[in-house]
Amino acid sequence: MVIIGGGLAGGNAAKELRKQGYADELLILTEEPSFPFGRPPLTKGYLRGEEDLSGWMVAPADWYRAHQVQVIPASVSRVDAKTRQVKLQDGNAITYQRLLLATGGRNRRFDVPGSSLPGIHQLRTIAECDRIKRAAKPDARAVVVGSGFIGSEVAASLRQLGLKVTSVMRGKAPLDAVLGPEVGGVFAAIHRAAGIELVTEDEVVRFEGSSHVERVVTKKGRRIACDLAIVAVGIEPNVEIVKGSGVATRNGILVDAGCRTNVAGIFAAGDVANHLHPIFGRVRVEHYNNAEKMGAAAARSMLGSRTAYRYMHSFWSDQFEHKLEYIGHARKWDRFVVRGSLDERKFVGFYLQAGKVRAAVGLNRGGDPEQDKTGELAKAGRLIAKGAHPSPRLLADEAPSA
Repeated sequence: MVIIGGGLAGGNAAKELRKQGYADELLILTEEPSFPFGRPPLTKGYLRGEEDLSGWMVAPADWYRAHQVQVIPASVSRVDAKTRQVKLQDGNAITYQRLLLATGGRNRRFDVPGSSLPGIHQLRTIAECDRIKRAAKPDARAVVVGSGFIGSEVAASLRQLGLKVTSVMRGKAPLDAVLGPEVGGVFAAIHRAAGIELVTEDEVVRFEGSSHVERVVTKKGRRIACDLAIVAVGIEPNVEIVKGSGVATRNGILVDAGCRTNVAGIFAAGDVANHLHPIFGRVRVEHYNNAEKMGAAAARSMLGSRTAYRYMHSFWSDQFEHKLEYIGHARKWDRFVVRGSLDERKFVGFYLQAGKVRAAVGLNRGGDPEQDKTGELAKAGRLIAKGAHPSPRLLADEAPSA
């Protein structure tokens, strides 16, 4: 079996294959310079110099040797499904029996004038994070472009390191595209209270500087001086290697509920996989928990399991002293019900569509749904799984029976 991609999904797939008793040859082809690990600390503890990555490794280095998992530095040029071969950039080819595509994504290009100036960073790899760490001197002026989870977490971490931070976003508040205006407004207040300047409903159209970035210019005419800039405008799934292979793609690699593509013997998992979820329909999810769980599920499917991947998607975000947890998947909703207080930054919110609970979010409340199975978010997950239509009044009720 061959796994293309040495990230979280690929590493967990290899680990699960061995756990399930697969004893034959197992290869991971990767362009990553390290063994598989989780990326969350790159925007948080590792970026701030508070932790290393040892606790985020899928398995220690000696595990791969002990379990005869070959981790091979290689750049893949294409997949030939007819011959069941993976073609490498160096001209070599590797024959597979079953193939897992765990190619993840890459930072979306941000092509505006001046975008190639030194001092402009993106963040996905350890090397990129290390470059930002070296540039993040106290009192330096940083501009963060984008206000999704990466952008918001990086802005918070840089502010904690003592930098003067300006965040430029198209929306009205950080994270409002994902979490809605109510929760976005809470995070806007958190960031402003910490000293981050928010430039909302605007976008960067140009970087300026002679030999290094010196300022950004926005569509509305703002000119913001900076010593460094971090561009966090999302990722694009890495699908190019399956072009011409017959593997179907649309916003990623299309897979069924068992992580199987439309081509026999080829599977996909993680950020690149657009999967058919039994509850949420077709979704592509770019979070740690999904890559971890889906990599293992794909491995079981590679061994013949017909069990659907039903993971109730969840994720978290740490910003300053605040902890956000989320469960479910809501791309749109027509009602948002709050239990607790937005003003006090301690609440659980429920996203409803046509009366059905589709997702729930907790800020400094609700528990980790992965760990606390009696917490409010875990209970919300069970409502989502049932397709429940609870009364909004009961959802908002602080009574334990609600």
